[in-house]
Amino acid sequence: MSTAITLCELIILESESIIIVDETTLNLSGGISMKLSKIVSSLTAVFMLVSSVNLSVPTGASAQEKMRDISTLELVRDMGIGINLGNTLESCPSWYEEDWIAKWSEGKPVNYETAWGSPSVTKEMIEGMAKEGFGVLRIPVAWSNMMAHDDTYTINKEYDARVHEIVDWTLECGMYAIINIHWDGGWVNKFPDDKTESMKRYTHMWEQIADSFKDYDDYLMFESQNEELGWESIWNPWGGTEGKAESYALCNEINQKFVDTIRSSGGNNAERHLLISGYNTGIDRTCDPLFKMPSDPAERMAVSVHYYSPAGFAILEEDADWGKATPTWGSDQDYASLRSEMNMMKTNFTDKGIPVIIGEYGCPTKNKEPESVRRFLTAVCDEAYKCGHCPVMWSTPGGHYNRETFKMEDQELRNNLFAIGGKEYSPRTITSEPVETTDETVTETSTEGVTFVKGDANGDGEVDMSDVVMVMQAYLNPAKYGEKGTSSERIKPQGIINGDVDTIQGLNLQDALRIQEYILKLLDSL
Repeated sequence: MSTAITLCELIILESESIIIVDETTLNLSGGISMKLSKIVSSLTAVFMLVSSVNLSVPTGASAQEKMRDISTLELVRDMGIGINLGNTLESCPSWYEEDWIAKWSEGKPVNYETAWGSPSVTKEMIEGMAKEGFGVLRIPVAWSNMMAHDDTYTINKEYDARVHEIVDWTLECGMYAIINIHWDGGWVNKFPDDKTESMKRYTHMWEQIADSFKDYDDYLMFESQNEELGWESIWNPWGGTEGKAESYALCNEINQKFVDTIRSSGGNNAERHLLISGYNTGIDRTCDPLFKMPSDPAERMAVSVHYYSPAGFAILEEDADWGKATPTWGSDQDYASLRSEMNMMKTNFTDKGIPVIIGEYGCPTKNKEPESVRRFLTAVCDEAYKCGHCPVMWSTPGGHYNRETFKMEDQELRNNLFAIGGKEYSPRTITSEPVETTDETVTETSTEGVTFVKGDANGDGEVDMSDVVMVMQAYLNPAKYGEKGTSSERIKPQGIINGDVDTIQGLNLQDALRIQEYILKLLDSL
């Protein structure tokens, strides 16, 4: 397929050293570095050649690389902000009691996912989350649902297929997906009582999950567990330090087993970005020196913690024997505590190159002042995002996201969150077969039929002068064409990744120059 090059949107005048990008005009003769001026001169020469040339750039590539060359820090930042599909695929009976769900229903996947009040999940429900600005969907899963009690710990194929369907919808809607082993009937709590059998079960379940999803690209992340890695039967956090080292050691061992299992499972899992559950996902306990991140040959890990503080507001709807419910939030002390904990994660992890995902944060709405609910959720999201963390709001049926209307219940809250780190709806095109081409010079990754092309800044599947224009517009006029610009034609997050083809992180004019040089056959590859 050929693309005719036009320069109607971008004009370079060598004599005046002026670049005009849409309405943006920069006089490069004063106030701009010599390095930038040299780039402009090079670009000018290239455009003089291009003005009379009709260039053909074949689509697709022969290379079938599955995972992008992107760090976990970059990936987590690209997620933006997220939401949980809570009380849905993780709804389950206790593993040690009668399966009441199977007893009172047909015992199919839909019976489990609706057992705690959710309507059956549809693509429209997932799509609505993406359209509200969420860039990642955390999907808690109870993999033991429909599993036979025969000590083989074999995941039910129907249940696995249903998880696949919902993950596929998530990726098709342009979001990242995170799947884990959640509470899952409580068997993880038995590790201190029977470590050998529990580790056998944990390992075999992750072997099956990893194998089932091994061909998915890096828009799918695995999370080692939920909140259960930490056992009061070994160490009581309110009763001294006896058993503390042993409990942390077991948590660390399980997380290491998770990494080792995934890395040896084949497919894309050798490079998959992994999410490591902190100790009980508590911020203070995860920042304890006894908690250790696993050893990972791929060095592609993030850490997960949850934020439900203060408990009187974020957890309790009514007074309990261990605490008093509070209807409001927003005092100076509340804000100070929030900032302290987010900065604690930044200092202990993000600043050391380990990204942080706040896998859950939230509060009930019952017996809470609506303004305080909005204030709390906005503040947590904002403080987390400013620290470089990815905040993923906990949402259940009847909660902050309406699963019937596919909208946030509180649109003012939605607007607040979107302004912090929301993403425009940008579905991914899924095809049944990878794109093929006779050209072997464009570096591209393709997974599940989703194709990314190095240099394709505007996301149309081709590398041509329109991508050069996109890079220069995004760089020179970010207020309009940057990722959060005002134009509907602004660059998308994937376009930033595709367009960053030089050795300097982030888009710049060198990227535009390299793409042009590639188009003109002056470079063999990007």
